[in-house]
Amino acid sequence: MTHLDQHVDLTSIDLSRVHMVGIGGAGMSGIARILLARDSVVSGSDMKDSQSVFALRTAGASIAIGHAAENLELSGELPTVVVTSFAAIPQDNPELARAKECGIPVVRRSDVLGALMLGYRSFLLAGTHGKTSTTSMAVAALQKAGSDPSFAIGGQLNRAGTNAHHGTGDIFVAEADESDGSFLTYQPTVAVITNIEPDHLDFFGTEKAYRQVFRDFADRVTADGHLVVCLDDPGAAALAEQLVADESASVTVVGYGTADAVKAHPQVPALAIITSTTITTKGTIAEIEVDGHATQLHVGIPGAHMVLNATAAVLGGYLLGEDLESLVDGVGEFDGVRRRFEYHGSAGGVEVFDDYAHHPTEVTAVLTAARERLATRDNGRVVVAFQPHLYSRTINFAHEFAEALSLADQVVLLDIFGARENPVEGVDSRIIGEHVTSDWRFVPEFSAVPAAIAEIAQPGDMVLTVGAGTVTMLADEILRELA
Repeated sequence: MTHLDQHVDLTSIDLSRVHMVGIGGAGMSGIARILLARDSVVSGSDMKDSQSVFALRTAGASIAIGHAAENLELSGELPTVVVTSFAAIPQDNPELARAKECGIPVVRRSDVLGALMLGYRSFLLAGTHGKTSTTSMAVAALQKAGSDPSFAIGGQLNRAGTNAHHGTGDIFVAEADESDGSFLTYQPTVAVITNIEPDHLDFFGTEKAYRQVFRDFADRVTADGHLVVCLDDPGAAALAEQLVADESASVTVVGYGTADAVKAHPQVPALAIITSTTITTKGTIAEIEVDGHATQLHVGIPGAHMVLNATAAVLGGYLLGEDLESLVDGVGEFDGVRRRFEYHGSAGGVEVFDDYAHHPTEVTAVLTAARERLATRDNGRVVVAFQPHLYSRTINFAHEFAEALSLADQVVLLDIFGARENPVEGVDSRIIGEHVTSDWRFVPEFSAVPAAIAEIAQPGDMVLTVGAGTVTMLADEILRELA
């Protein structure tokens, strides 16, 4: 195993003393929780204090704020392995440089997750969108069915208040992140692909390369396992048809989706069919058939995409041998994930929600769900504060973002959240706004956004803060301004 080795023998990773660079991140902190529960010595560093850092310190991790070579000895001796995120942590990080000098293996978060899953039946959720929500629903369903699965999720389950857990059962549920191809580390027993749509082109370069990585992921499913594919999504359905037609493909493919989608793809065996849906003020009631068994599924989070995600969670649990009705009940009790259509409160007759959507399809889904929810009332508009994430994504999908945002009645565009990217001269959120057909305004000053929203919003409206960056901090500020 070499420094920043892309191909790691998972059985060779020594997890007795683990140092994690960027330990406070959503994915890294979850791995740290499981390692601590398995009695590993865990240390790490991050650029700032956070709730995750505080919780990990309380659980026994030694964590430094700021990156420095000496952080590798926070636990009293050098670690057996150093964990990093290739996308978020530069390779000249002093802790990575020290590890290289000392001959300490440096691996990815995904490698450690893969090592933690060895010996378990793994249930992995992949796709361009919907991974966190579907993974969370799967955990809730399995828990209701009496299993105590281990899990690692990119967001926090509202009910559990955590993003990871070391369970007593033999099932491990996790998101399979395609953004850097690292999900090819895993060997799932059951793998779900919710959708396939071009994204992360800054890493993959071409749409063809991006689609190919899902084909490669399908080949990672175990011989006795199942690949579960959404037939309502053109990209996922095309992959399913390709695999079914390929005589050399060893994976067992099953589909799920609405009755119309199932009918449109007769080549793919469909094990879960959504026969009808009814939108109510408390969510969606779906009539579904799973392997010929009819049942009624309640999905509390708005949106047709959430009904599909819930169906995938139920079908995956069923293929792992769990009781169907218990799985359905578990999804019905699921109360959401933080930052996924998360309700923050209401003031002055205005409801405020926050959502992580940062791709045009995700923005379309959340705004469509908001419109469906408003349709059950007598009045109200959709008001969105949107913060684009990454300059490259904004440039690549400016027209698509504009089309999605035009589903709202009023649009407030924040400046672009660059994250790991440097600013691009002459590029700001107005390249989206100039194509939006709804009323819109550009508010580049972050602190001015709550007042701008309060000026626009009227009783009965739904306000959504949307994006993968700092926009999430504004939901409560908007409530205070409304009040």
